[in-house]
Amino acid sequence: MFNKILIANRGEIACRVAATCKRLGIASVAVYSDADATAKHVAACDEAVHIGDSTAAESYLRYERIIAAALATGAQAVHPGYGFLSENEAFAQACEAAGIVFIGPPVEAIAAMGSKAAAKALMHAAAVPLVPGYHGDDQDAQLLQREADAMGYPVLLKASAGGGGKGMRVVERNEDFAAALASCKREAASSFGNDRVLIEKYLTRPRHVEVQVFADQHGGAVYLFDRDCSVQRRHQKVLEEAPAPGLAAELRREMGEAAVAAARAVNYVGAGTVEFIMTGASHFYFMEMNTRLQVEHPVTEMVTGLDLVEWQLRVAAGEPLPLTQAQLKLDGHAIEARIYAEHPARGFLPSTGTLKHLRMPEGVEFTLGSTGPAASRAPVRIDSGVREGDTITPFYDPMIAKLIVHGATRAEALARMSRALRACEVVGPHTNVEFLQRIVASEPFSSGDLDTGLIERHHDALFAPVKKPFREALALACAALLTREGGAAHGASPWDALTHWRLNSGYTQTLAWREVESDTAFATTFARDGGVQTLEYAEQRDSFTWWSGTGVHEFGATMGDSHITGRVFVDGDVFHVFCLGEAQAFEWQNLLAHAADAEHGEGRLTAPMPGKVIAVLVEAGAVVEKGAPLIVMEAMKMEHTIGAPSAGTVSEVLYAVGDQVADGAQLLVLEVG
Repeated sequence: MFNKILIANRGEIACRVAATCKRLGIASVAVYSDADATAKHVAACDEAVHIGDSTAAESYLRYERIIAAALATGAQAVHPGYGFLSENEAFAQACEAAGIVFIGPPVEAIAAMGSKAAAKALMHAAAVPLVPGYHGDDQDAQLLQREADAMGYPVLLKASAGGGGKGMRVVERNEDFAAALASCKREAASSFGNDRVLIEKYLTRPRHVEVQVFADQHGGAVYLFDRDCSVQRRHQKVLEEAPAPGLAAELRREMGEAAVAAARAVNYVGAGTVEFIMTGASHFYFMEMNTRLQVEHPVTEMVTGLDLVEWQLRVAAGEPLPLTQAQLKLDGHAIEARIYAEHPARGFLPSTGTLKHLRMPEGVEFTLGSTGPAASRAPVRIDSGVREGDTITPFYDPMIAKLIVHGATRAEALARMSRALRACEVVGPHTNVEFLQRIVASEPFSSGDLDTGLIERHHDALFAPVKKPFREALALACAALLTREGGAAHGASPWDALTHWRLNSGYTQTLAWREVESDTAFATTFARDGGVQTLEYAEQRDSFTWWSGTGVHEFGATMGDSHITGRVFVDGDVFHVFCLGEAQAFEWQNLLAHAADAEHGEGRLTAPMPGKVIAVLVEAGAVVEKGAPLIVMEAMKMEHTIGAPSAGTVSEVLYAVGDQVADGAQLLVLEVG
């Protein structure tokens, strides 16, 4: 076994690898960029080496610096995590040339599976089922159009060297193909340095089911069962679970054996994931093989009791697989939710900012062993690469945490996930926590009716307004405000109060608020007459008492016959209330409340997030129709097209291709009409 390894990654996966190293007594080395100088993964490792500027291109993708760091610190091996250089054959080759073990498959296997077109040719030879499509070398645009036309729409364009949903477009009509191809190639070139694409028949209502495989250097190969990753937005996974619901035992075995055959076809070594598209109850087709550990590997760990990172280290060190196929067993059901800093209602645009308050449900690191289920299985696990006070920047993936739960059955795991999500508290960037709650509670997900179009098909229901416990949250906000401003809580001595009490008369105070989510202004009236306290809102007056809890941010209140407890995080004059599983925010107005100004003036188009302009599609003087694409931005490894909100004339373009823009920056001026 190794004495020291370098982790060529950041965030939660770097922390995850470091945890296994610590348990095994292996020293770990972190690498970090300017933006990550104080990051959690740096603190989690025994040593840390600075490798460059904040952008990934100048730090985590500079493999010569990573290899230099490994050599300088005496690391014997490099764990690439996932993303960044994890499937980069040049990096794996450079490690080998430097005498450093690459904790991953052989270079030849990465190369074989790195090209989707080449991989499909290999799978065809290995008798692994394939989706009909065009995987040829000829990339002439007219030829590609003809192939798509002959195949019949809808079709799926995919970057041949891609992964993670990058460089992927669904094309519904012939007339949309040329624009989609150009966009796909542009994103593929930007993300992978290779604009080659392949075309596949787009299967309607498919499931995304993948199989975890492992192979050693001695000819051993096994599958560690399957995961369903069908719930996706923008071709990126949101919820994953293991095992995949509804699979018959025979089908599970067939898919597992097909996955092992795929691994053997490229002489695979280490951890890999074979991804299948599944239609109906029994038809499955090879999609791609990821030659690395997956983001969703924890659900496999939860149902097998195995530490997959430890398996990676042992296999890379030359040891045989710890278990045979016959020794591998499934135990219960696990679900993972990816908590992102993003705006679900704004097309899942990434959000940035400081995590001013971060509280996850009570959970522990899963205690794992290399040969079988651990003696004690934690029902809730949190994998995170950030802490309260850290900043979600525009430079990297906006993941805050992975929330993983385990239950004896899927129903138990669902209930546990629902409770865990309701306990999440995040103040700072926008998050998808509420959206995840809605998906988990939705009928299609809870019943196991899964496919990759679930979110789009149930969009209206998933984004419908939800009635929240407004009066209860307001009562807690008032309790926190009155406490902060020096009001004596019920039962406290009036001599300790700075306000809200008079010797010879009652006291009434109007509290002006703005509900942050709806930008609605309103007022409440707090009154105290002797020992009687009341709170009035919307012409309803209730008796009102409040108190501070024993924990930080904890408050309680009564309104009439209602008893409410919850947590309030106060950020300046904004009171973030977490009660009854919901999050709401109220801003206290020191003056009379007034309607907020409109976010943007007419004709003013602004950047939805920090990013880089990668295409300007119009010039000053251009006459455009409503919805016409104007500017394309790239942020957090995704493309975002800014369209015209109405018909008009572009009077001025304020940025050029290559320019970096800040969140909210005006990009161009459109004269409406």
